[in-house]
Order: sequence, then C-alpha cells, then structure tokens
Amino acid sequence: MADLRGCDPAQALMLRPETLRALCVQAVAEAGLGAVAELFHRFTPTPGSEQSGITGVVLLAESHLAVHTWPELGAVTLDVYVCNLGQDNSSKAQALMDRLVAAFAPASAARQALRRGLA
Repeated sequence: MADLRGCDPAQALMLRPETLRALCVQAVAEAGLGAVAELFHRFTPTPGSEQSGITGVVLLAESHLAVHTWPELGAVTLDVYVCNLGQDNSSKAQALMDRLVAAFAPASAARQALRRGLA
C-alpha cells in the first residue's frame, strides 16, 4: 500500500480515467501479473470545485490493484494485493507498485507492506 502526497493535480493521471486505466493495465502486464477486468470511474466535482478524483480497480488473476486520486489534495492512494498460493508474487507486486509511484512523481510516499493470507 502507498499514500502519495504532493502529486501534480493537473497531470492527466489524476483527472482522466482513460489515462489512468492505460497506465495501470500496462504496468500490470509489465510486472508479469494477469489482468482479468478493470473499472475506472471519475467522480462528479462537488459544488464549487472544478476537479474530482478517480477510483480505479484492476482485477488480477492474482488478486487486485486499486487506485484512488484526489487532485484537489494532490494525493493518491495505491493498493496492490497479490495471492501467493501457487507461487510467490511479492516481487511482481513490488515492481507494479514502484512503476505506479514513479508515474505519479509524488513529493512524498508513505509505503506499507503486509504479508497476508496463507503462510
């Protein structure tokens, strides 16, 4: 998981679902994970606001990727969750996370990693 702050609120990744979707699907493939389906939604701006964020999910054969943007705050949250039942996908998850964090170019990134599921 990662909480990104200081992201450029005007960049297309923050505002355009199709741009964010293209990045996520490409990054999943580059990491060697299997995309099954995806859904990206841009919210309607609140009254008095010009910008609104995006929530996106890529369903993976190995589990999921979730992305939430808040251009009004210059913030992004990322969640890369992978199952390791058949093989250890931890390095693939890390590669996916690294690619996404680099694309948003945040001023700061707080990351957390959890070992979950069956041991």
